Amino acid sequence: MMVNDEGIEAGGKRPAVEDVKPGEGPGTEPKKVEIEVNSQKVEMLDGPASGLEIKEEAIRQGVGIKPNFVLQQEMPNGTAKVIGDDDKVVIREHLSFTAIEPDDNS
Repeated sequence: MMVNDEGIEAGGKRPAVEDVKPGEGPGTEPKKVEIEVNSQKVEMLDGPASGLEIKEEAIRQGVGIKPNFVLQQEMPNGTAKVIGDDDKVVIREHLSFTAIEPDDNS
């Protein structure tokens, strides 16, 4: 598996947590960290991830959301920041996100 300096596979997708094996990857190995999505624990690799990658990994690990849900990062001051599908977030331990169904006003 070819991986760039940010731990992203040659095809542009982050590897799933179980796909990274000791000794693979650039320089420092990505490590598994625990984040929360809708109050459920989700294990991801530390480092940059897009909003869509966070939602896809949460779905893969059983969180009851869909890829079209709106992802928000819960900030320490109690506010929330919307994370678009292409927006990058540096994944680290204890980050918390909510994913809510989009509001359809059509």
